[in-house]
Amino acid sequence: MERTKLTMEQLGRISVAEFKRETKTPIVLVLDNIRSMSNIGSMFRTADAFRLEGMFLCGITAVPPHREINKTALGATQSVDWKYKESTVECVKLLKEQGYQVFSLEQTENSNMLQNFRFNGNKTAIVLGNEVDGVQQEVIDLCDEVIEIPQFGTKHSFNVSVSCGIVLWEMVRQLKFL
Repeated sequence: MERTKLTMEQLGRISVAEFKRETKTPIVLVLDNIRSMSNIGSMFRTADAFRLEGMFLCGITAVPPHREINKTALGATQSVDWKYKESTVECVKLLKEQGYQVFSLEQTENSNMLQNFRFNGNKTAIVLGNEVDGVQQEVIDLCDEVIEIPQFGTKHSFNVSVSCGIVLWEMVRQLKFL
């Protein structure tokens, strides 16, 4: 069995203009006070890979253009639509008014473990929190549900951009492959 790496042409990548025209996965990310610009860039890249509707950058979360974001985003800040909101609370309220189901990714009492979560394909927002403090409690209180990724090590903590990729993969898998 041959396993030669695919070329750029074989991958069939679309242009930014084509990306903008394509139907999007009905998910937006809400970044709640993310400190690391590398994490922000990585989440842009993940949002591009799964062709999400967009992202909301809230609070202290840095916004493009910025060299440190671009270093990991690899151009995804051009393809993925994004908006800045000063308050994550106000952002979540606005999304709920627009008919989004809003889920925070956090460890809480009565959280829904990812393997039990069922994505229905409706307009969805996923809130991802600060690398140290997580999602703000007042934001969690506004969410429809909390999703938790099971963990078995000593840290009980994935990097936020890794968590983003894990949750989005599961949601997109359910939407497109089941």
